[in-house]
Amino acid sequence: MAIAIDFGTSNTVIARWNQAIQQPETLKLPKLSLISAQNPPLIPSLLYVEDAIEGKIAIGQEVRDRGLDLNTDSRFFRNFKRGIGTSIQGFLPELDGQIVTFERIGQLFLNRIISSIRDLPLPIDSLVFTVPVDSFEAYRNWLGKVSASLQIEQVRMLDEPTAAALGYGLADREMLLVIDFGGGTLDISLVRLDNSAGKKPLGFILKWGEKLLAESSGQKAKIARVLAKAGQNLGGSDIDNWLVDYFFQSQGLVKSPLTTRLAERLKIQLSLQNKATEVYFNDETFDSYELGLDRNQFESILTEHNFFENLDECINQVLQQARRQGIEVDDIDAVLLVGGTVQIPAVQSWVKKYFDAAKIRCEKPFEAIAQGALQLSQGVEVKDFLYHSYGIRYWNRRDNCHSWHPLIKSGQAYPMSEPVELVLGASIENQPSIELIVGELGAETGGTEVYFDGDRLVTRQLSGSASVQALNDRDGARSIANLTPPGYPGSDRIKVLFRVDSQRFLRMTVEDLLTTQTLLEDKPVVQLS
Repeated sequence: MAIAIDFGTSNTVIARWNQAIQQPETLKLPKLSLISAQNPPLIPSLLYVEDAIEGKIAIGQEVRDRGLDLNTDSRFFRNFKRGIGTSIQGFLPELDGQIVTFERIGQLFLNRIISSIRDLPLPIDSLVFTVPVDSFEAYRNWLGKVSASLQIEQVRMLDEPTAAALGYGLADREMLLVIDFGGGTLDISLVRLDNSAGKKPLGFILKWGEKLLAESSGQKAKIARVLAKAGQNLGGSDIDNWLVDYFFQSQGLVKSPLTTRLAERLKIQLSLQNKATEVYFNDETFDSYELGLDRNQFESILTEHNFFENLDECINQVLQQARRQGIEVDDIDAVLLVGGTVQIPAVQSWVKKYFDAAKIRCEKPFEAIAQGALQLSQGVEVKDFLYHSYGIRYWNRRDNCHSWHPLIKSGQAYPMSEPVELVLGASIENQPSIELIVGELGAETGGTEVYFDGDRLVTRQLSGSASVQALNDRDGARSIANLTPPGYPGSDRIKVLFRVDSQRFLRMTVEDLLTTQTLLEDKPVVQLS
């Protein structure tokens, strides 16, 4: 059975492919799923560590049912997805004598979900995880390690916006813009669906590894290609924190998990009505507060935090990338809104500033990603491009520090048809080898810091130069050429050819220009994003 997991910052959605009706359906897990009349079964992305050594945890709705999210407690985790793969994680709690990382919490969460699926019982022979478009390689590597520990034959990963485009099932449309706005991230992607086959193909099985399509099927695979994309660490959890800060400043409301939950309720109410109220009672001081908010006040709070400016910046990045390819706004056939934050009326009004209201779709904000990811097991082949730029580290003599030379630009399609060539020489006399450090180059910021502010998990952009994630800066991985005879400055010594294969692996071929020997032959160095 094929299963897809949309692991979200605020909520997690699980979908399975129902062979009987040939349609996706959202799974409800006993004790873990939140059941409501307005939304499909959602698993709150919450976790409480009862015993860190034994890995005993509570997750999802059972955390709320037991009231484990209402007190300031270092054993309670929310928004932990945002911390996975970040280079700066700030203070991490020590539980039962162990330092608990966000990666550990995320693995416990996913393992519990998969265990609960098997308890239904449902066999899992194919699993698709969705990942944020604006994630560094460390996040993908972490998810790969989690997958490797699972006894599941087929495991794949897919960008969340691409999955959303497939999940809406718009087989008669070609150019789709996906705005995925959840609890922790904003991801915007322009996706082109290949309609050359005339209808959505069925029966294709995508496998993890070299063999992708079942040979028994003669149908042509549908292709979903990402043409432009951009993302930010911005989401519903940030809005919840802003509301708590507002009531702290205006009414002296204490900042706690309970008040954060009340703020979230107010936000959800304002998606359905013009005014919202909640009552807070402090059982220690016996003070009570009536928290009231209308849409005008709510939108003012958003404006104060440059919310709409950040949205404008993100959409303009995507539209500029599209224009460089000759694609204008009028060429976009449909705009798909996914994620809980797109239900905010002010967000929908913002989208309408850029696009015709008739093109905007918002009927599957929670299920589109998970259900779309299932298309990987039903014959959709995804082609993509590299989201980040990649470069090599060198010593900048003028500034007396290490700098990075761009090698492969963001937007490079893969597999690459032509390799990138680089010629290097020795820097000292009798140099025995040449080392090369490859890095993933982020946006022009100082990176992202994730830390605890009391009980809250906060993500902050740091000012500075472009953020870089070194990919092979470890023993045994830096050296690319042993020089025999040794090298001397003043002449070119090796030629390096870089290419990216269909699985996003950066491969390297190294030739010794002096001896004409091939020192490395198409060796995989690292998997890119």
